Amino acid sequence: MADIKNIVTLGVGLMGEGIAQVALMAGYNVTLVDIKDELVNKAYAGIEAGVKKSEEKGKLGEGVTAADVIARCKKSTDLASAVKDADMVIEAIVEKMGPKKEVCKIAMDNGPSHIIFASNTSFMSITEIGKDCGAPDRVCGMHFFNPVALMACIEVIKGEGTSDDTFNTAMDVAKNLPVLRGKRYIAPVLKDKPGFIVNRLNAPGNIYISWVLDKAAEKGIPWDQIDADVGKLAAMPPCVLMDYVGIDTLVHIMNYSAELLSPDFKPGKVLIEMVEKGTLGRKTGQGFYDWSKGRPQPDMSVKAGLFDVNVLFAISLNEGCRLLEEGVASGFKIIDDANMAGMNTPGPFGAGKRNFAEWSELLEKLVAETGKEYLKPCELMKSGGFVKMRK
Repeated sequence: MADIKNIVTLGVGLMGEGIAQVALMAGYNVTLVDIKDELVNKAYAGIEAGVKKSEEKGKLGEGVTAADVIARCKKSTDLASAVKDADMVIEAIVEKMGPKKEVCKIAMDNGPSHIIFASNTSFMSITEIGKDCGAPDRVCGMHFFNPVALMACIEVIKGEGTSDDTFNTAMDVAKNLPVLRGKRYIAPVLKDKPGFIVNRLNAPGNIYISWVLDKAAEKGIPWDQIDADVGKLAAMPPCVLMDYVGIDTLVHIMNYSAELLSPDFKPGKVLIEMVEKGTLGRKTGQGFYDWSKGRPQPDMSVKAGLFDVNVLFAISLNEGCRLLEEGVASGFKIIDDANMAGMNTPGPFGAGKRNFAEWSELLEKLVAETGKEYLKPCELMKSGGFVKMRK
């Protein structure tokens, strides 16, 4: 396997900055690369502050100072020159295929013959990113969760052309990266499928949520009554969570899923209208709720009786079973653990082992009512055969 010493972090927004910080804290030499000096300088300042805070909390290791760590950080706005002596590039630029393919080719054309290109994409095909770079065997995925220094999960993704050596090297690098709370969890993703494990597991729930929103709008039911249906079962009830993430982000994910997985993912009327009106949630101050005075506190006293949490669990279990059927993960424990590490939410299989038959019936009824065939329970879920695939 390649000996990784020098890492380029390409794209240094919040994610890229976080990746660079943990790479520096792991002992790697890191070069920050972005298109403008002010972006690189801002990330450098953020990393410096983060490392100093880690020093104060005793997180840098015995005898290691913040100055020691920062001394291994360089800055650049020229990717071609920055990769000359790089062993690995971790890319965290805009979620668009064209630019990702472009920077992958630049890295391969200008870096050493052993350089590895790892994309931090959350949903896009690793195979496609590396397809035209000249060395698809040295392209893989390393999907981090935000904030990188606090969220334990990293998904390491094997594209169709990724060599075992590249995959294993990326796994080793991921294992070396510190996390400031808990223990780092690395999820091996064995097949390059949209959304990988964690995002794929949770994406189909959006189909159901969007359908519930349209039903509520038809009946004139206030949004807080949908949140009341969930109550304290979630850290953030669905409408608050959608506002927090951003309605535009949710619609983008659903449209992308509709292209790659099924037309059933297309967002409904409520979500489309919110994007058109620019009521995108927290970022605009108004979404389902008013955010001008901070996080809203919905009235949970009256329930709509529309949103069934068990249906959401069933959808998640079904998608987890699909991941097993497709060979994306080798066992259900990996899926459950990845979801817990990436979303701070238990995966579906713990409860699913007891409830798969009942939940399969729930999905059959939901498909009959909504016409969303993608949510139909797969054979592995209906049979409960996933129980034997623990690992």
